[in-house]
Amino acid sequence: MPTNTQVLLDQRPTGKVSPANFRIVETPIPEPGPGEALVRHTFLSLDPYMRGRLSDAKSYAKPQEVGAVMGGGTVGVVEASNNARFHPGDAVVGMGGWQRYSVSDGATLRVVDAKAVPIQAYLGALGMPGVTAWYGLNQIIAPKAGETVLVSAATGAVGSVVGQLAKIAGARAVGIAGTPEKCAYAVRELGYDACVDHKSPNFAEELKGALPNGIDGLFENVGGEPFQLAMRRLNDFARVAVCGLIASYEGAPTALPDMRIFLVKRFKMEGFIVSDHLELWPKAISELVSLAAAKKLTWRETIRDGLENAPQALVDLLKGENFGKMLVRVN
Repeated sequence: MPTNTQVLLDQRPTGKVSPANFRIVETPIPEPGPGEALVRHTFLSLDPYMRGRLSDAKSYAKPQEVGAVMGGGTVGVVEASNNARFHPGDAVVGMGGWQRYSVSDGATLRVVDAKAVPIQAYLGALGMPGVTAWYGLNQIIAPKAGETVLVSAATGAVGSVVGQLAKIAGARAVGIAGTPEKCAYAVRELGYDACVDHKSPNFAEELKGALPNGIDGLFENVGGEPFQLAMRRLNDFARVAVCGLIASYEGAPTALPDMRIFLVKRFKMEGFIVSDHLELWPKAISELVSLAAAKKLTWRETIRDGLENAPQALVDLLKGENFGKMLVRVN
């Protein structure tokens, strides 16, 4: 009989995440109850926020339960349904978690058009990461034509969309990435005006050279040294959108700069969680899908095959070994 492969959190990491923190099990395929739909997943999303949920420390999201299926975004196809909103064959995006099948009451399930774009795009540029980019750039930074926007993790799932949206808004986009290859991609394919490799021995000088007119908008995904150096280049009345601090998730915390800079530069810094703004998701996704259909939005993916490889894929994501959106293809 076919079974449902599941990846459970077996124990919380005490240091860096390891595949040993997870356990793979086989269970019966669930049956949908009244008002529910059975979904077979085709892709699983891996995202930096998952690292925070592995800890039981109080945060904006509920900690991942030990012994339970690891949570995460998924896309797939409805196989059976007792919910009038969903029909067998529908392409859907939801939060099915690290498993081959899930049952949903429909509250977090949404039918999408998988004919115009690959279905996994709804986990990346046309999904949560894309909406994150859209919100942070448009609602917090709100760049004006001619201003300079700096984006860390410039070729990641979020950063790659931020850079393209900044260019569409008429801004000068500068990226920070982790390899010369990623920086070349940022400029050639994503349209960044410049990109600096944070692993370069001359990173500080190269970053300064890429920002001759300072920074009007900073979209922060990383923290650490890049963030500290960027703060020194802020212009008066700059806007900083703090989306993520991945350098701190498994390392030393990112310290705030000398508080005098807030007074001297009169800038605004705002942290945000995109799930706090669900009322804006339809507008954001509609705009992103329109841009993709018009070939004005591009993206790149790193795909690992097999649910059993999801734990290692998360480890690799946190080490920056992905190029674009990190996905697991569910076989």
